[in-house]
Amino acid sequence: MADTPVPLNNVPVAAHPAVSDDGAVAAMATALMQSRQTILPKRLGAPGPGASELATIVNAAAHAPDHGQLLPWRFVLVPEAARPPLAEVFAQALLERDPGATPEQCGQAREKAFRAPVLMLVVVDGERGDPEIDLAERLLSAGCAVQNMLLMATAQGYGSALTSGKALKAASLRALFRLSACERALCFISIGTVLSPKAARARPVPSDYVSTLDADRGVVPGF
Repeated sequence: MADTPVPLNNVPVAAHPAVSDDGAVAAMATALMQSRQTILPKRLGAPGPGASELATIVNAAAHAPDHGQLLPWRFVLVPEAARPPLAEVFAQALLERDPGATPEQCGQAREKAFRAPVLMLVVVDGERGDPEIDLAERLLSAGCAVQNMLLMATAQGYGSALTSGKALKAASLRALFRLSACERALCFISIGTVLSPKAARARPVPSDYVSTLDADRGVVPGF
């Protein structure tokens, strides 16, 4: 990303809460990141975030890196009244992929539209703004925006999940959300109260995914 860095010594410490003498903010951030986990939408129920809480969650996305300030992503909320049309899109998309799908399977596809109090679609525009800014950067920016939202939902005490699937590419879904030719449906975000907690999964450690480029030996494990 090509965001212009702002030297910390030119900005008041209050504007950079992570630069705290006692490390409390860093510890809080660590605890928040380590407590976030994916909770399947079927395990998310009411109550969901209220209007002010949802506004705070959505506002968190604005702090994601965004090369060129393109705002290459957007979010479409799906309120309760709009769930039935989405349910039919899910069933239609299934039948397009598998004409032999049973009524029970279609019913299961429809049911997915009614899970979680808050449901929104993540949309990424591959052409908005500067055409020289690659799609990969746009997708990365969207991912950072989504992670900010998930962390904020976690901070508020809610569970969340990202879901995808072949229905995202269905013509019927694109038509329902009025996506332009240069837009792609990336995933759905679900947020709600955790109805049935799950055990935390084992996370990878830095040695599993970090290496160092050594001037003499090439890429070597660790850092």
